[in-house]
Amino acid sequence: MREFSRTDRVSQSIQKEIAQILQREIKDPRLGFVTVSAVEVSRDLSYARIFITILDQKDEDSGKKSVAILNDATGYIRSLLGKRIRARIMPDLKFVLDTSLMDGMRISNLVETAVRTDNERRGEDIIDSNEDIADNDEDNSKI
Repeated sequence: MREFSRTDRVSQSIQKEIAQILQREIKDPRLGFVTVSAVEVSRDLSYARIFITILDQKDEDSGKKSVAILNDATGYIRSLLGKRIRARIMPDLKFVLDTSLMDGMRISNLVETAVRTDNERRGEDIIDSNEDIADNDEDNSKI
């Protein structure tokens, strides 16, 4: 069984604590509903990239604005994080917009649309073939 590396443990604890900090401590109304989807920590634990997802974003610009707001507040967030996590080195934080959720939803919508149009086309073909079968049944009943 593989043990978790130190960077994995640190990234998990940073993700948990930053999620709580964003939920309870940061009171900026411009942010909206921000969730922490992942954290990548460098091997030397000096840098951390925090991937965030904004669930109620209107457009791509609002997501970029939220990331800029969080990146401006990294000093405050880092100080709160330092009080919660006991570590010799507190990594420099950089927030990055995680678009994988939005991309997944967009792809899911495209697949649903393709399936729906395919079923509509098949439905028309089935109706046409059923009419042909009914016509043949009528012709055969006359015999």
